[in-house]
Amino acid sequence: MIKAAVLGSPISHSLSPLLHKSAYAQLGLSASYEAIEVKAGYLAQFINERDSTWTGFSLTMPLKEEAVSYAEHVDDLAKRINSANTLIRKAGEWHAISTDVIGFRNALTMHNIGIRGHVVILGAGATARAAAAACDSSNTQITVINRSSTRVQPMVDAVIESKVDFLSWDELSVLSDADLVISTAPAGVTDSIELPAKTSAPYFEALYKPWPTPASALWASRGGRVIDGLDLLIHQALAQVAIFSGLTFDTGLMYTKLREVGVAALT
Repeated sequence: MIKAAVLGSPISHSLSPLLHKSAYAQLGLSASYEAIEVKAGYLAQFINERDSTWTGFSLTMPLKEEAVSYAEHVDDLAKRINSANTLIRKAGEWHAISTDVIGFRNALTMHNIGIRGHVVILGAGATARAAAAACDSSNTQITVINRSSTRVQPMVDAVIESKVDFLSWDELSVLSDADLVISTAPAGVTDSIELPAKTSAPYFEALYKPWPTPASALWASRGGRVIDGLDLLIHQALAQVAIFSGLTFDTGLMYTKLREVGVAALT
């Protein structure tokens, strides 16, 4: 039996339990999956108090960096972005993995959006580092809009091939030159930003509730395609389901089912 949970703070709003339970039901698996409030600094204590019946955990903010420090084994991608959204126990030891990167890549692929040219990322936290790693290639130039100089080096470390530049939130005119915009900013931050009068670039918003955000609605009204954060949540969850279950399955069909239940829950 799979026994798992999503950990974070705040966590009551999370759709992860609905998505995971729906996926395991589709696979005909016996599983439990819940949302548990765990505040920053308490991840190790929480996990150390769990028994060996637990399969693994999904992690959201503010625990993704703590997971990297906690696990005995950290995959190379999670090390690179200093962020893990998945912990799984194998032979009594914890392994930290990131499925956020593949979540970004698969969502863009599903929408037939090529990762090339000038990519602008709004924000510089753990989700932004995952986005940067997902867009990293010799075919992309990445511009990060950030506030804090302390987040510059971690963003640089997240990429291998792309050239990375940094601008402040006062320099959003760069959006008019973008081939792809990814917003990882917290709710409310982009509500009143100045957007290009017209754009053909896709806009990928990591948020999904409430939806649409003012920025995504305005972007769509000015000609750009918009991808919502529910897609990111689903695609990273599909990878977690495969990790926790050890099964392969038709991700396209599973995506359609999870998208249906996710949209219904948000409506």
